[in-house]
Amino acid sequence: MKAPPVVALLAALLLLTPIAVAQSDETVVSRIKRTPVQSTNVASVGYSRQLHALEIEFTRGAIYRFLNVPPSVYRALMNAESKGHFIAEELRGQYEFVRVRPRQSEARPRERVASQER
Repeated sequence: MKAPPVVALLAALLLLTPIAVAQSDETVVSRIKRTPVQSTNVASVGYSRQLHALEIEFTRGAIYRFLNVPPSVYRALMNAESKGHFIAEELRGQYEFVRVRPRQSEARPRERVASQER
């Protein structure tokens, strides 16, 4: 017997809940394909229709996943003249997000400490 669409959606949301509340030291694995974009601050953008998740990689290396984002917002971002301005005005404060990867300058000190301990 096939589960009704609402039940399947609720089950998917329950599976995604740990991602939304991931602690800063946890790693979120991303399988969302991102497309390179022309921007001074944004390196690539990806969207999952199944998850309704918008993933943005910044030029400094950080990757953020915005949750419960409609496809129309993804399309608007991709068509925006300024990706950084669009993110600041239309995404931040409007959608929950989780950091997938910190920017490179935040990741490096840990690497240095690990290499110095050897």
